[in-house]
Amino acid sequence: MPFQIIRQDITKMRCDAIVNAANNTLLGGGGVDGMIHRAAGPELLRECRALRGCETGKAKLTKGYALPCKYVIHTVGPVWQGGGYGEEALLRSCYTASLTLAAEYGCESVAFPLISSGAFGYPRTEALRAAAQSIRAFLAQHDEMTVYLTVYGRKTRLISEGLYHNVQGFLDSNYIAAPGGSLSERRRLSGGSTIRQTEDAMASMPMFSAMHAPAEGRPSLEEALKTLDESFSQMLLRKIDERGLKDSHCYKRANVDRKLFSKIRSDVHYRPSKTTALAFAVALELPPEETDELLRKAGYALSHSSKFDVIVEYFLRERIYNIDEINAALFDFDQPLLGSAG
Repeated sequence: MPFQIIRQDITKMRCDAIVNAANNTLLGGGGVDGMIHRAAGPELLRECRALRGCETGKAKLTKGYALPCKYVIHTVGPVWQGGGYGEEALLRSCYTASLTLAAEYGCESVAFPLISSGAFGYPRTEALRAAAQSIRAFLAQHDEMTVYLTVYGRKTRLISEGLYHNVQGFLDSNYIAAPGGSLSERRRLSGGSTIRQTEDAMASMPMFSAMHAPAEGRPSLEEALKTLDESFSQMLLRKIDERGLKDSHCYKRANVDRKLFSKIRSDVHYRPSKTTALAFAVALELPPEETDELLRKAGYALSHSSKFDVIVEYFLRERIYNIDEINAALFDFDQPLLGSAG
């Protein structure tokens, strides 16, 4: 997918360019800056000396040297001073300037740290929002590029404490960690609703009813195939038209690659991954009932035995359709992200 959040040491990223959250001197420092200089070797420092520093919000490029990337793009983020000193504009400029430089050098893949969120004190959730919005704005005009946002450390969270506790509370109330057991026990754990809804849905399915119809009234396989329901592709394209959206607007909001969308559009029987199907539901801002319908077209359903499903269900119920916020929550709970390729 075009924009990915991953838990990785940025110095291990095999891509065209990585971005260094540097200080104004470009001569190395602590945190990500120090890690990159140590991994690249002394040649990087020698080249940086010749650059004579960098202004806050700007970016400069060097070779990657011993790093597994072609280039290092050095950018200087703002120090957080409460938000009233132009910090957001400067932070957004870091991402835009870095990506512009990457495009000039023909980079197709770029990895960022979460700029200014360490020693410079920028609040993490606000830093992520500025990063995601800046990256998406750039990718709207450069959808051939893949951008990674790397997060280092297992304990690092991207969402606020309040949202984390809300999602955790919803998980505690709805996630069934051991979905085996007897039917009565699963009914008790889920309040009965999930199991009963599943049974009711199966009983109401035309094909299910036909299987149990008398032989003389049962349609032939050929006749049954002629009455196939609307496919995932057909429903998706219909919903896009009903909302008056452009295809590009929809697949970019879903964080889905243009090539993958073309496959879905051209193949009426294309079956996407569950993460892709849900990404389109979020992009279209479908209510839970329509989301269920779209998922069924692709052969899926939301289940309370899946943490991933329950977390997505929380956001659908709350009518929160910001895919970056949803993905940040999924990331914090070590779940797959929406919009994954496939």
